[in-house]
Amino acid sequence: MSIQRFEGNGRMSNVVINNNVMYLSGQVCAEGDIKEQTAGVLEKVENLLNKYGSDKEHILSVTIYLKDMKDFADMNSVYDAWTVNGYEPARACVEAKMAREQLLVEMSVV
Repeated sequence: MSIQRFEGNGRMSNVVINNNVMYLSGQVCAEGDIKEQTAGVLEKVENLLNKYGSDKEHILSVTIYLKDMKDFADMNSVYDAWTVNGYEPARACVEAKMAREQLLVEMSVV
């Protein structure tokens, strides 16, 4: 078994690959409203997937953390436009306290 870890900072790795499955740590974007933050998070996700040899058509699951569920529809409007029809991952979305006040959304991807 070969586990590869990338972009570690002493606390966590931003990307871990095990048995050809890629795990991304929670991705955030601290600027803008919920739509802008969602777009920023998805751009980071796509960039990491591409950098380490995958793409959004191979995402197995996404866990979405929202600061406030009132943003669910606006987040989905950006997320739905980004997701490739026919390649939708399994998904969960929950309301959660965020690590920093300005964060509205965080996504963890497998």
